[in-house]
Amino acid sequence: MPVLSVNDGEIFYEESGEGYPVLLFAPGFLGSRIERWRTNPSRPGVDQDWRDPIPVFTPHFRVISFDVRNAGSSRASIGPDYSWSSYTADHLALLKHLGIARCHVMGGCIGVSFALALEQAAPGTVSAQILQNPIGLSDTNRAAVDGEVAHWESTVAGRSDVDPALLKAAGERMFATDFIFSVTREYAATSTVPTLLMPGDDTMHPVSVSADIARLTKAEVLAPWKGPKYRDAAIERARDFLLEHTPEVSS
Repeated sequence: MPVLSVNDGEIFYEESGEGYPVLLFAPGFLGSRIERWRTNPSRPGVDQDWRDPIPVFTPHFRVISFDVRNAGSSRASIGPDYSWSSYTADHLALLKHLGIARCHVMGGCIGVSFALALEQAAPGTVSAQILQNPIGLSDTNRAAVDGEVAHWESTVAGRSDVDPALLKAAGERMFATDFIFSVTREYAATSTVPTLLMPGDDTMHPVSVSADIARLTKAEVLAPWKGPKYRDAAIERARDFLLEHTPEVSS
């Protein structure tokens, strides 16, 4: 797996296929990493409720997947300003490193938050987006969100280069707001990026948050999409959606 050196760490990534680029933001909360498209550590041996997009997209696109900072094989320091912007800086650095000025994106779970933060930071970067199973804050899941933050902190806390106080502050800072945490509803309402939404329906992926995204972004909504009965057709629609919105390359 290739590695990109960033100012305060390393980001591991993979590429497959050729053509118009698609950047994938994997599920897994702050443990977002390539393998989470395929497996869930809490359900060993059980298939995910969705199809891995990498083999489906690779015959049609240049597919870039990666482990976010401090997940999987990627490492980075945690300083006093660690936040969503730290992740977005990595994502922009990766695109620059690969010579990509514009791309499609697909984000699962926390990947939706990463995807929308990317377009907000660099308008025009995202040509089309698939938002699958968005995380977010509802009226009833604050404890569940805090539990996920605490779990992430526990996976990083043992490192000798990590200050426990800075780590705790980073988690609190990143998830102190509402909606999908990385951007506001007001920003989402300004987005003109063609959007396919695969809505969430559980505690960490609230129905209310997906409903807000659908309303604010005027997304095409694909439902149902989870589970063995629907996941093949869902990923095929995702592929076709990106193909439909791929810019023509002038000769």
